[in-house]
Amino acid sequence: MFICYIDESGTPEIPGNSTHFVLAGLAIPINKWKSCDMDISAIKKKYFLQGVEIHTGWMMREYSEQTKIVDFAKLNKDQRIYEVEKLRNIKLMNLQRAGKSAQYKLKKKNYNKTKPYIHLTHDDRKQCILDIGKRVSRWQFARLFAECIDKLYFDPVRIGHNVETQGFEQVISRFEQFLQIQHTSTGDRYLGLLIHDNNETVSKKHTELMKEFHRTGTLWTTVTQIIETPLFVDSQLTSMVQIADVCSYALRRYLENQEAELFSWIFQRADRKDGVVVGIRHFVGPECKCKICSCHRKKPPKSQPC
Repeated sequence: MFICYIDESGTPEIPGNSTHFVLAGLAIPINKWKSCDMDISAIKKKYFLQGVEIHTGWMMREYSEQTKIVDFAKLNKDQRIYEVEKLRNIKLMNLQRAGKSAQYKLKKKNYNKTKPYIHLTHDDRKQCILDIGKRVSRWQFARLFAECIDKLYFDPVRIGHNVETQGFEQVISRFEQFLQIQHTSTGDRYLGLLIHDNNETVSKKHTELMKEFHRTGTLWTTVTQIIETPLFVDSQLTSMVQIADVCSYALRRYLENQEAELFSWIFQRADRKDGVVVGIRHFVGPECKCKICSCHRKKPPKSQPC
């Protein structure tokens, strides 16, 4: 059995606040779950993040307070936390006194989201995520599936459904086809189970979609290997869903900002067939020359491996 951990990056709304919406699923054999979890736990321990959720978007931001603290990088962990929280508390009090309730609520939310990481410099946080990417790249048994949608090219009226549905159907189709190929090549039946980051709105939609896929199949394939509807879990408590977050973030940032370093590690786990990347697609115009499109369309020359 393979467990496919699913998470997203970017907003599905058009236009929303991101140009791309990415839904990614990282599939690992069930007997490798514990070793993968231990790998990630070791990295978290290195950065004093035991029991903390890896939320890539919040970790990779610049924290302005840190730049205002003299020799921040030379302080120890407790000193860093104290100095950052002192500046943040001053900021919140000033906003309260000025009656700026909307700004106060936004700042407080941002501070709560980033609080677990304020003992790390920006370079530390970036290196932590890169360490995770490098570790995932070594999981030869893992397969990454993703639909990366450039919303500029997505017409829901013509296509007949929204961005979220498109992403989910594509990931399910590719995961299912991977399992079918494993079954054909080995003779053993490979089953799949979906584990998704919990979101009340998404959970209901994806549960209903999966029921429909079980009845009638997707546009691309029947569904015979994936069992049940997705299981929805709290990503704070499940490290592998957090790694799906890292994967979806890496894909989106590469496509939106040409950030290639993390992407280069994560992309190594894209599902491939005969040298062609079949597990990840960039939904975009035909002129796109990104690595995803180049490797998805045809087998590259040996000098330019995908």
